[in-house]
Amino acid sequence: MYRVIVLYEQEPDAATYAEHAEVCKQVPSSVFRHGKITGAPMGEATHAYYAEWEFADENAFKTATRSDEFMATGKDAYKRGLPQPTVEFLELS
Repeated sequence: MYRVIVLYEQEPDAATYAEHAEVCKQVPSSVFRHGKITGAPMGEATHAYYAEWEFADENAFKTATRSDEFMATGKDAYKRGLPQPTVEFLELS
């Protein structure tokens, strides 16, 4: 299983992000989730909000992250003025 993780230091505006999430849900062969980060084991959480796409396998991940729909999510986030996130790719074992 593969994931794309998006971490925001600041929580985005809820209404704006709800519209952005609709664009994110268009990425093929993925499950999209997002929500508030509520804490950390010690001290304050580094991030305030997260989003992720989950893919069943490497082929689905590679196809999706090269798709026009995936590229559109970054363009949409920029256009809406969402906070600059950290984006990372994960392979789950």
